[in-house]
Amino acid sequence: MSRLRAVSLFSNCGAGDVGYRKAGFHFEVMAELEQDRLDVCLLNHPGAEGVSGDLRKTWKTVVKKYRAKAGRARPALLCACPPCQGMSSARSGKGSHDDADAGSKDERNLLVTVVANVALELMPALLVVENVPAFFTRKVHHPKDKNPVSAANYLIASLAKDYVAFPLVADLCDFGVPQSRKRAFLTFVRRDIRGLKEMLRLGRTPFPRATHAPDTGDARPVTLREALESFGLPDLDASTRKTASADEFSGFHSVPIWDERIYAMVAAIPPSTGRSAWDNEVCADCGPVTVPAEAATCPKCGEPLLRPVVKEHNGTFRLVKGFASSYRRMHADRPAATVTTASGHIGSDYTIHPTQNRLLSPLECALLQTFPRDFQWGDALKRLGHTNVREMIGEAVPPAFTTMHGEVLRGLLQRQPVRAPMAMSDERCVKGWEKLAGAAKKDGRQDPRSFFEYATASSRSARYLQKRTELQQPI
Repeated sequence: MSRLRAVSLFSNCGAGDVGYRKAGFHFEVMAELEQDRLDVCLLNHPGAEGVSGDLRKTWKTVVKKYRAKAGRARPALLCACPPCQGMSSARSGKGSHDDADAGSKDERNLLVTVVANVALELMPALLVVENVPAFFTRKVHHPKDKNPVSAANYLIASLAKDYVAFPLVADLCDFGVPQSRKRAFLTFVRRDIRGLKEMLRLGRTPFPRATHAPDTGDARPVTLREALESFGLPDLDASTRKTASADEFSGFHSVPIWDERIYAMVAAIPPSTGRSAWDNEVCADCGPVTVPAEAATCPKCGEPLLRPVVKEHNGTFRLVKGFASSYRRMHADRPAATVTTASGHIGSDYTIHPTQNRLLSPLECALLQTFPRDFQWGDALKRLGHTNVREMIGEAVPPAFTTMHGEVLRGLLQRQPVRAPMAMSDERCVKGWEKLAGAAKKDGRQDPRSFFEYATASSRSARYLQKRTELQQPI
């Protein structure tokens, strides 16, 4: 463990892995479906070997490349962030959450089979899997018996012989990330790791203690206003090409230009209110009017209000069908809304700047995701465009969190505490177990807590036997 070697699967642009590297882990191999994303990833991890393509076909190449660099030395860490699109609650048309037929239609929902394959081949000391909370409960068909199972419970059962699993469901704003970002993590610790028994004895987990939460932290969550002020970036405005971009940031601090109507609709939303264009009681011609919530046109002139409206084939207007969180300003006095892959769309969830008439720029989104200022993009923006860059940013794991997590993991391996670990009794861990157990019960499968309880009992028995032997007393 003198060299903390690591492997990354589903690496995206490598931002989350930057945090683990900062904590002391060195990535030997990084795998990503899309070559363009892998190129960005390798710019930020220049010592790593890259593997592009579908991991269901290339995972053996990952193993081969790792062994070519490290021989038979086991990795200290295997990181995996499988795609969440098939799980995410932001996606519609997925069918019932408990419908395994619907869940299995998206093949990405069982990419954890690849994670299990690589883990059992390389046997890393630690395995970290990140996804949306639905990862713990969304049903798919088990690859072998075809009965319903959540992807997370499948992975826990597949690795139970060799690993102890620790779940976490948390909002990352509790860890100082300046946005509300609810995520699920599974951290697996190989059963022969010496620090595992000590961690179990102390009632701790391989996760960092929440630093910005009322229940455990010393600070409150960082608000969007505080974060934007700390970035120190110039104001932008979506009305013209000149005002929508700041030249000194190579295109990363720029926003889409809106037409006159969209701009007027956003400008009518009072700054710092968190309100949406659905609430506007304004006509472009008549000014303020009094209208019901469902109104699409002005009662005086009949023209469309400054609300999200669409014109029907018969010439009438109606409100756009959408979520209440769309066409809405972010709340300045709260952590930012979750930075998603759709941060460049006004009709997505909470994407409008709290005070200025525009969306957030890719640079602001990256900084809210806690990307370091020196993160390398190469010519990605020029080659791939804003949409692809925003997607990479939206799918990243915030490196501020992975740095903290990595410090706890390093302390566990080296048995030298670096950062305070989270207690097993923490509500974020308890919630994780509850989700996993509830899903297993519905599926008629073994409670995943039984695997953990067995490890805890085994650890206690081992300590008891050792103590009795030291005292030279008969048992």
